[in-house]
Amino acid sequence: MKVDVLNMKGEKIETTDLSPAIFEAPIKPDLMHQALVRQLANARRGTQSVKRRSEVSGGGRKPWRQKGTGRARQGSTRSPQWVGGGKAHAPKPRSYAMRMPRKMRRAALRSALSVKASRSEITVLDKFVMEQPKTKEMAAILKRLVGDSSVLILLPEKDSSVEKSAHNLPRAATLLAQYLNVRDLLHFDRVILPLEAIPVIEANLGG
Repeated sequence: MKVDVLNMKGEKIETTDLSPAIFEAPIKPDLMHQALVRQLANARRGTQSVKRRSEVSGGGRKPWRQKGTGRARQGSTRSPQWVGGGKAHAPKPRSYAMRMPRKMRRAALRSALSVKASRSEITVLDKFVMEQPKTKEMAAILKRLVGDSSVLILLPEKDSSVEKSAHNLPRAATLLAQYLNVRDLLHFDRVILPLEAIPVIEANLGG
């Protein structure tokens, strides 16, 4: 796949080839959905905890005798139907973790990248550098490159100037290329991909 390489002014300076094994892979929506559900599930903390009947204090004495009062029989004031009682079927700490083989995760990521590439939603840059953090300058650069679309900027390595410049922009985010994932790919409309980040992605996905 041949794509144009732009500079930070939005001008075409050359063309480059993207690996067909990664950017023209078979598109598998079911696999992408499974990878996304797994990632969202693994992000859940699962720390919610509510007291059940055996865990609330009080209620040791039967509130009234079994028969002859005209009221419904009750054994404890800490039953779920009482105010202050324990909760029935209450949530407890649990793990929501889901497993997915590495080959399937990589195939899902290749599918997501192929979707972006087929829709021309990947912008390849010769380089993405900033001398110092400037949110206003970053906003102008992204306006030239992707317009009003939300954008994910992939970096080959940590760059505090670029990261800080994009931090306060609500429709932009930065991510190290080695941590590329299905959730972030599907969340943003466009992807900015510097040339130096391509070998990182190919090394991780076997391009």
